[in-house]
Amino acid sequence: MFTLEQINAAHSVVKSGADFPAYVQALIALGVQHYDSFVADGHAEYQGTDGSVVHSEPMYPPLTIAEGSDAVALGTALAEHQAGETDYFTFCQDAAAAGVEKWRVDTVAMTCTYLDHADGVLLTETIPAA
Repeated sequence: MFTLEQINAAHSVVKSGADFPAYVQALIALGVQHYDSFVADGHAEYQGTDGSVVHSEPMYPPLTIAEGSDAVALGTALAEHQAGETDYFTFCQDAAAAGVEKWRVDTVAMTCTYLDHADGVLLTETIPAA
């Protein structure tokens, strides 16, 4: 079983989107099967390959998630963020405005999927190799 402290240590080396694949590899080594990051307050739920679950604390004040979803707006916000044009919190604000409830990082499928209120898929990205 992994701990939140181990996850935070792995995350501490992430400075940009370029570091994300290595972070995912570190999570795999810890035994994380997938995690959901909730846009409303930035908390995450990490699911282990052994069935364990670890919850993080909220990262920022609550955001309102738009009722309707907009995959085009999400794609634009994601492209801007990945190009280094926005910081993490700005991206989360943009994701909330696009109706993103959460995103799921699946370390088995090596995907990041953005989901709306009804768990409808807005966008799925493949996580590149580290």
